[in-house]
Amino acid sequence: MDVRVQDYLDDKLQSTADLESLDALLESVHTSQKLLKQQLDEAKRDHDNIVQETEQHVQSVQAKANAFQKEQHDIDRRLLIVTQSETSDEAVQKFEASMERLRKLDVAAGYVELLKEVDVLKGECTAQLGKSDEAALEPYRRLQRLVTALQPLQEAAEGAAPHLLDHIVREVGGLRETIRKSFAAVLEKTLKKMGWPKALETIPMALQQEWDTNLGRLLDLQRPELEKLDQSLTDRGSNFEPPALLPLEVMVQPLEQRFTYHFSGNKPTNRLDKPEYFLQHVIDLISGYSDFLQDALQPLLVRRFRGTDLAFTPAYMDAISAFITALLPMLRRKLTSFTQQTEGQSQLLSHLVHEVMNFDTKLQDTYAYAPITPTLPWRGLAYFLLDTSGYFQKWLDVERDFALSRYHAIVEAPEAGELNFDSVGADITKPTNMAVNVNDLLETITDRYRPLSSFSEKLRFLMDVQIAIFDKFHQRLHASLEAYIAMTTNIGRTMHGLTREDQAELQGVKGLDRLCRVFGSAEYLERAMRDWSDDVFFVEMWDELQDRARNRDQISSKLGGLQEIQSKTSAAVGEEDGGEGVQGALFDETAAAYHGLRVRSEGIIVDTLTTNLREALKPYGRIATWASLSSSTAGGSISAELDPTLRLVADYFTFLSRAVGKVALRRISRHVCLAIQAYIWDNVLVRHTFSTAGATQLATDVRALCEDLNRFIGPGQAQVGMRRLLEGVTLVGLPVRGEIQRVLPSRSGMDGEDMDDDGAAAWGEMDDNDEDGKGADAGEPKKLGLFEVERQVFMDNESARHVLEQLGLEVISEGDARAVLERRVELGS
Repeated sequence: MDVRVQDYLDDKLQSTADLESLDALLESVHTSQKLLKQQLDEAKRDHDNIVQETEQHVQSVQAKANAFQKEQHDIDRRLLIVTQSETSDEAVQKFEASMERLRKLDVAAGYVELLKEVDVLKGECTAQLGKSDEAALEPYRRLQRLVTALQPLQEAAEGAAPHLLDHIVREVGGLRETIRKSFAAVLEKTLKKMGWPKALETIPMALQQEWDTNLGRLLDLQRPELEKLDQSLTDRGSNFEPPALLPLEVMVQPLEQRFTYHFSGNKPTNRLDKPEYFLQHVIDLISGYSDFLQDALQPLLVRRFRGTDLAFTPAYMDAISAFITALLPMLRRKLTSFTQQTEGQSQLLSHLVHEVMNFDTKLQDTYAYAPITPTLPWRGLAYFLLDTSGYFQKWLDVERDFALSRYHAIVEAPEAGELNFDSVGADITKPTNMAVNVNDLLETITDRYRPLSSFSEKLRFLMDVQIAIFDKFHQRLHASLEAYIAMTTNIGRTMHGLTREDQAELQGVKGLDRLCRVFGSAEYLERAMRDWSDDVFFVEMWDELQDRARNRDQISSKLGGLQEIQSKTSAAVGEEDGGEGVQGALFDETAAAYHGLRVRSEGIIVDTLTTNLREALKPYGRIATWASLSSSTAGGSISAELDPTLRLVADYFTFLSRAVGKVALRRISRHVCLAIQAYIWDNVLVRHTFSTAGATQLATDVRALCEDLNRFIGPGQAQVGMRRLLEGVTLVGLPVRGEIQRVLPSRSGMDGEDMDDDGAAAWGEMDDNDEDGKGADAGEPKKLGLFEVERQVFMDNESARHVLEQLGLEVISEGDARAVLERRVELGS
């Protein structure tokens, strides 16, 4: 303590000046000491009070514990006496058993009270029926609320009272049926007064109030059920069929009786081969009563359901949709009995399904029938027949058998393999009759399953029928092509034992015709598949398939695995779309197969043409008189050795110009021109030597070939395909200096003949001392002579390229130019 005091004083009194504030310091210390004493006194008082309260609490707890022990002892003693037990544990077990029995008795009493309440409400409702229908609905609504409240309690209690709940539900259901029958009977009386089911234009004024009241009661009776159902209606999906409105069930009863009379038993209208009779009858009913329903029922539905969730359900808010919904159960029953009678009669089943799909389409197109919501399409009676009733596989088998039988009839027809020149335009490749008919068959098949509402059923039909027929036809075309290839080889002809007549059928235009049948059919169906892939129906199917494939769980087991779907449709199924949009289509794999067949058959056509043309050009390649021809005979007529080639070109291209489209014909002709060019170049131009007359004759022959080809493939097309050869012919045919003729200008300032026989421009006579073409007559351009061109071509590559450009030769290379010029007799000597 002394040390702390000393430190305090050292802190406060550090200089002589601090002694002047000593009094203030002492006063501050006294004040602090006084406050500390007061706090200490208060703390002592609080401590004493807490100690006193603690002692009192302890005493109170001890007193309560003693009292509890005493009371517990007294209870145990009395429990032993009551239960006549020897120990307290045994007494407790017996007492708990007694309490459990009391609890069960209490629960049973509650059940009895609840049953009594249900019975009383049911009695009140029954007593009011026929007297005050509005009063009868009140106890019924209370019972409905009771059932609604009991269901979550039953779930919370883990199903503690299933029998009680079941009994109450059955009682309420029976009461509801009693009320419905009572209200329906009253409505039937009103309908009889109106003359129903006679077609009416409007409700008579005297019965308007009665009509509104009786229909309103049935709607009020059903409204709680509809509201409860509507909460989960859209979650049920398009498979769910909403129940019909009670008033319309009553109105439909006489219509159903008339329907049963006409379309059951031995009536003439009840024919298994004419399901359209009863389907059209229903369409007529809807059409005949639509105006009456709009005038008499629609306003009442609007008043009853406006402002509720039911206002968004067409089956309850739209009078015509409600009427159709009430008629559909009658049709379902009829379809069930009808299909049972058609068992084993495939044609009748197929016709029935077709008519039912037409009926569904009429309802959707004419009346926009979508009972749940306009955004959720109606599945239709076809879905009920095929999926719900399980007739899809039978129908699919029937349609597949019919399609295959029709396919076999098409391909086995006498003129099936003939080219059809009238089915497409003049500039398009001609398909065979069977290709056209198979395409028509497949389009008909599309129309057969297009109305189906089930995606899995549409995809099954596509893969099992449509693509299956595509594959069969592809196999047939492929086999035909393979047979042609086998029989046109030496080994194949020997193995097949072909006669001369058979070999003749494979040669020339007849053989080309067989190839064009495969080529035209493959191109026709490939183009058809590409067009189908852009059809809205197939685009929507592709999008749906992609969505389901990306979520493997949504692919139905009926469709097989994803790999099977990819193998039959497209390898892009299930893959993410590229940045430029959809990268696949339903017919990708099939179209690719036909594309490969088309490319292969086109290649064989080209090989056949080029092989035959080479054979025909062999006599022309054996001509050895190019260097000895005289100027008087050269160029006047075509070489006789070229006649077989010209006849072959005329025969082949006369046929091809009719059988093959313009684009394909130009592709083929380009290969043919290259083949002719290669043969003449290798076997004539760079093998023999030429005089000026010989070069002129060669130019005449090549020009004749080009003209003959151009007649079929278009002006200038042959020149484009044989440009290298034409430039070589021009180069080998360059005139020597003495042969160049001056071209005098005409009076009009235009040149006269400015082209010689070789197609080169004649620029005037060169001066002997002006080898570069720059003579004294500077105003007249000069033509390059043979020796000048030879000198520059053999000088170096740059000089050769320059002189070739002067001659207008763009394709021929410097090496080719040297090889060609070496074949001139004048240069060789």
